Amino acid sequence: MAALIAALPGSAAGQADPQAFVRRSEGRSHLDLLVRGATCAGCIARIEAGMLADDRVEQARLNLSTGRLALVWRGDASAARGFITRLGEIGYPATPYEPENDSDPQKEDERRLLRALAVAGFAMANVMLLSISVWSGGLEMTEAMQSLMHRISALIVLPTVAYSGQPFFRSAWSVLKHRHVNMDVPISLAVLLACGLSIYETFIGHGETYYDAAAMLLFFLLIGRFLDMRLRAKASQAARGLAAMQAATANRLRSDGAMEAIPARDVCAGDHLILAAGDRVPVDAVIIEGEGALDGSLVSGETAPVEARPGVQVFSGMLNLDGKLVVRASADRDNSLLAEITRMVEAGEQSRSHFVRLADQAARLYVPLVHSLALATVIGWAVLGGDLRVGIINAIAVLIITCPCALGLAVPAVHVVASGRLFKAGVLVKSGDALERMARIDTVVVDKTGTMTEGCPRLLEPEALPDGMLELAARLARTSHHPLSRAVADAAGMGPAARDVREIAGGGLECVEDGQRLRFGSARWLGIEAASDPHSEAWLIVDEGEPVRFRFQDRLRSDARETIDGLRRRGCRIELLSGDRTGPVAAIAGELGIEDWTAELKPQDKIARIEALKADGGRVLMIGDGINDAPALAAADASVSLAAAAEISQAAADFVLQGNKLTGCLVALDISRSARRRVLENFSLAAGYNMIAVPLAVMGMVTPLIAAIAMSGSSILVTLNALRLARR
Repeated sequence: MAALIAALPGSAAGQADPQAFVRRSEGRSHLDLLVRGATCAGCIARIEAGMLADDRVEQARLNLSTGRLALVWRGDASAARGFITRLGEIGYPATPYEPENDSDPQKEDERRLLRALAVAGFAMANVMLLSISVWSGGLEMTEAMQSLMHRISALIVLPTVAYSGQPFFRSAWSVLKHRHVNMDVPISLAVLLACGLSIYETFIGHGETYYDAAAMLLFFLLIGRFLDMRLRAKASQAARGLAAMQAATANRLRSDGAMEAIPARDVCAGDHLILAAGDRVPVDAVIIEGEGALDGSLVSGETAPVEARPGVQVFSGMLNLDGKLVVRASADRDNSLLAEITRMVEAGEQSRSHFVRLADQAARLYVPLVHSLALATVIGWAVLGGDLRVGIINAIAVLIITCPCALGLAVPAVHVVASGRLFKAGVLVKSGDALERMARIDTVVVDKTGTMTEGCPRLLEPEALPDGMLELAARLARTSHHPLSRAVADAAGMGPAARDVREIAGGGLECVEDGQRLRFGSARWLGIEAASDPHSEAWLIVDEGEPVRFRFQDRLRSDARETIDGLRRRGCRIELLSGDRTGPVAAIAGELGIEDWTAELKPQDKIARIEALKADGGRVLMIGDGINDAPALAAADASVSLAAAAEISQAAADFVLQGNKLTGCLVALDISRSARRRVLENFSLAAGYNMIAVPLAVMGMVTPLIAAIAMSGSSILVTLNALRLARR
């Protein structure tokens, strides 16, 4: 057996220098590795524990769906090769993770599984024909003919087991030689025992063989393993699609004015890059020369082109539609927007959620419990029934029927399908446990500016202003980037700007034009006693004339009311928390129909309110977008941010809404609640199956053949139940 296992092919680590893939940030090194051979929760625990045993390692997180291991350690990049060596020592070869690489290693694994599945299926079909002949032959079939049939079955099944059983034998051997176990160990043991007992019966015993059970067990196990791999492929498809949008090369402008083509991975912050029409932006950058248009749908979700001009921020993955642009890189590729979105998508595909931890604990108990149960079955039948052979047969059935494939698929299958559907709906989920926390929320706290509103004030009733006042204010406003100035300029339209305008920080704008002194700014700066007003305002004074008031209001997002009403229909209590003045907050709360609102809050006040709601038993969802919302987003049970939000708020949030569509919150809530139901149903199916099947196997009422069918059927049932989430 050892010689057979040793001859099985393995995966060798790639030759790429891992140091080239290390990212440095805040004195720490980050490296993503593609790990081969991880198949279950036990593999995750073993790999992560093996890496964390090194005192330098601060974080080791394996994504079972994509095989990606994220390592963070203190120190320089030189330790990378040592970590890969360590992974190989514990039985899991690894190479640097490159999602943009077209050669998906999982495709070869799928082809290998399909070949093994085809061989097992062919063998099963032929052995079943021979078995049926033996079963139906009755008294007419002589012992010599039965023996011949069994020998032919052995010639078919034994090579099949040696070939088609490789995925399980290889996995079992890789952990056994490092003194560990996983669920492939009892599977391999069951197959080998069935074959060994059949060989004994063929040549020495009574002629009751189980070749058909061994072939069918492998066939159904390979179906389950292939379905599991396809689910993982579906999970990583979104991430690979995003990675494919990353430019592979970039045109860098050298100091001598010459252009050179370099790998996009080699671009550093500060490099000057040239983008021709049709080029994708390789990294986040700022335009310093040229004008044109960009396809920014990846960032904003909008199909309208983005105006490209000097000073505009562009992001990796954007497509230059026309014109030549020169940009200055503001980040390297691994720290650009597209890479971060890719990481968020991958993070949502597999997580160590509450339900996953429950499955992990059950998986750890599985091997010793099942082996003990199988041993007890052999001893029990030998002592009580006096037949060791029957005890071994029943022990084989126990090993087969208790395979925890259904339990292992119960949570990941649901999270994979849910994350994929959310991605298609424009919602990025950063972790599977976020789905669980979102499913339980009953209280929603929302921010105002930039979240419920567009964050861009607009001028109210411009037609009511005295003649000529709007144009005078606009001449000043066109020289400023202040939001209120931009609102005035937008309302007035294109036109000339005043010259020699002086901008007073925290005050306003002033200049002298045609002998007139023009001042446009806040009431406090102008010395005006302004009455309380729910709207933002600015004032224009020409010379010493009467001040003219300009009133502004931030516009509600088009789907804000729909979102609030939808959350309320789903049983959620809504509360508005804002740092803005009381008047504007009251006005927006009134438009949205929100009765509970608080204004003029600091970030720590928002956290205090969220903690108070949680202390009262509430499950709080926070929806925000600003830097000041990040602490509150992190403090809530679940959190949602917008794609256009500040980076720190996106990092703190559990869900990110692409295209800034607030109704994505409703989609996330509905799918999360459905996912929770599917997970609980899967646990019930897996538990119910074992409660019924195990006692039957121990009592000898289930043959190894029936056990193989039942075990595979439970895995398929759990997978199909998870796929119900894919239906709209």
